[in-house]
Amino acid sequence: MPPSPRQRVDHNAMTFGEHLEELRKRILVALLGLIPVAIIGFAFGIPLLEFLVIPLKRELLAHGLPPILQATGPLETFSSYMRVSMAAAVIVASPWLLWQLWLFVSPGLRIPERRFVYFLVPLSTILTIGGAFFLYTLMLPVVLSFFVTFGSNIGETDSPIVTLPPDIVLPEIPVLDGDPQDVEVGQEWFNRHLMERRICIGTDDNGPIIAGTPYPRLSGIAQQYRISEYTKLVFNLTIAFVVGFQTPVVMLLLGWSGIIDTSFLKGKRRYVFFASLIIGAVLTPADPGSMLALALPLYALCELGMVLLRLFPAKRVAGEDPETGDE
Repeated sequence: MPPSPRQRVDHNAMTFGEHLEELRKRILVALLGLIPVAIIGFAFGIPLLEFLVIPLKRELLAHGLPPILQATGPLETFSSYMRVSMAAAVIVASPWLLWQLWLFVSPGLRIPERRFVYFLVPLSTILTIGGAFFLYTLMLPVVLSFFVTFGSNIGETDSPIVTLPPDIVLPEIPVLDGDPQDVEVGQEWFNRHLMERRICIGTDDNGPIIAGTPYPRLSGIAQQYRISEYTKLVFNLTIAFVVGFQTPVVMLLLGWSGIIDTSFLKGKRRYVFFASLIIGAVLTPADPGSMLALALPLYALCELGMVLLRLFPAKRVAGEDPETGDE
């Protein structure tokens, strides 16, 4: 039986030019596999963008502000949509991309070395998903709440209270927790849930046509966020958390290479905690809430790395007896 194409690739016997040709082939195949996933990502880009802005809208409403984002340029919303779509496509296609990378490097690895990869790749994938989930559900609301509150409290001024002249009657507008069920053209009300003054300007086949003007609660600095700046913040935080959550992987690599061991780490716990605080300050906006929200999980991940290093020493992962070193 003739050898398969994968078996014929001998990285130890390949020339430098053949290595480059094999690399070019794998990159081309990886990009071709990314195209259909990117098309699907563009189809779901708008729902993904709406999903990302939910935490910000929730925090704005919680602080009495209209849940509205701004676009100050004609391409701003579209560029945010493209950024979200491409990022989602790369994430979904990452198993295919990693598989092509594995096909390139695996022929040059010995069997014990491949076992390390089999252990680290699933662990890294789980930690990546955990970091993204932790950011969206716990960390992002803390960061957004801090920024919204911080900006609203700067420069706030008090307005004097005056006596209403007897010949002046203030107009009244109904304040509701939502939109009324039956409205007629010309009727207006204040939607307290959306912090908007709304008016019915017409009707069509779908029902009343409503226009509105946002009314933020009085504050020092109006909190009006751009969609592009918000998506950039989310992506920067995502990268920070994904990188930070790889701490156990880094500790395993350092331990397997003999640079650190569990006895060394046990005596350095206070320094690990201090380093986690520094990393939390560097990789986040550096407010106390977000810094601790990242520093504490980082320290917990370091403890997890020590446990994994004790349970899975290099010899055990390589298939050797930890006591004798025999396979």
